[in-house]
Amino acid sequence: MKTYKGRGIVLHTLKYGDSSLVVQLLTDVGGRRSYMVQGVRSRSGRGSKLALFQPAFPVEFEGLEPSQSQQMHRFKEVRGGFLLQGIPFDVRKSTMAIFIAEVIYRLVKESEQNESLFDFVWNSVAALDSMQEGVANFHLWFLVKLSRLVGFQPGNEHRAGDWFDIKEGLYVPLRPLHPLHFAPEEASLMSHLMQLSVLELGDLALNRHQRVAFLNAMLTYFGYHLDAIHTVQSVRILQEVF
Repeated sequence: MKTYKGRGIVLHTLKYGDSSLVVQLLTDVGGRRSYMVQGVRSRSGRGSKLALFQPAFPVEFEGLEPSQSQQMHRFKEVRGGFLLQGIPFDVRKSTMAIFIAEVIYRLVKESEQNESLFDFVWNSVAALDSMQEGVANFHLWFLVKLSRLVGFQPGNEHRAGDWFDIKEGLYVPLRPLHPLHFAPEEASLMSHLMQLSVLELGDLALNRHQRVAFLNAMLTYFGYHLDAIHTVQSVRILQEVF
């Protein structure tokens, strides 16, 4: 059976039978892939492996290609991709990790290699895990940067006082006649976040009302292009916590 090595970010798990899991990963070798992990939930099985398959956890693995009798990939070996020191122990970061995993799970359907997207998600998880300040703004930064990678970033430069027309994908000087738009405050914040490093999020002063308003605007923006965003359940938790 053909083997290969890769890295992955855990997106979703589903119980299968009495002791197994189906694990959805975003991988560096083939986009989104499903892996069958047998015996991981049994008392006599590889219980320690279960802890690897939490939302947005990084893994490194040696995979087995599906055979004619098996439809899913399997692991010959799997281990943590890097040591997580914040996400498992900080409820704010674990909430963000759940959101990251669910957004990517809903948006990415392709089983094709996408190196830039994978590197962004992998590095975002590492940044979230280690960051000391700015955690409350992380999901906003993540969505703005992700919009560029999935192909619908704004098509022009922002100017002071601009609105953002979601249908046209452009900053505009006048309020659009339809409801699909960002107000000037949200348009300015999107432009700012597009240029901001994750290390600068601690310097971004936003209150809870501003975060919720901008998150709702970004979800409307994503929803116009990708219907799957409307099914992201962790949005409600983010709106309550942050």
